[in-house]
Amino acid sequence: MIRSSKYAYEILFNNWDLNRIEMTEQFFILLLNRANHVIGITEISSGGFAATVVDPKVIFSVAIKCAASGLILAHNHTSSNMRPSDTDLSITRRIASAGKLLDIEIFDHLIVSRNGYYSF
Repeated sequence: MIRSSKYAYEILFNNWDLNRIEMTEQFFILLLNRANHVIGITEISSGGFAATVVDPKVIFSVAIKCAASGLILAHNHTSSNMRPSDTDLSITRRIASAGKLLDIEIFDHLIVSRNGYYSF
């Protein structure tokens, strides 16, 4: 059960390929049921050293297929700089808006690194 961003980070970090965390930017979602229990972890995209393409349609198609009630978004910065970029802020707003239409709550967006995390 997810009760904090720290616990979400621990779950994500323990499932992340640590050989890639500083080499390839990746975007994952934690899928949650109504009780905030994790029902799945899915990689949405994997990109290059500095970016990955995140398609909200892919995120919500997975969420709907899993009957998820909530999501936690997560991606890594290969530089280990955990400050969100303008693009990070924009995509988070777009996904949160879409989630409201579908009654799928976006609880958080984490930027993950070996040394910690940033919670939106």
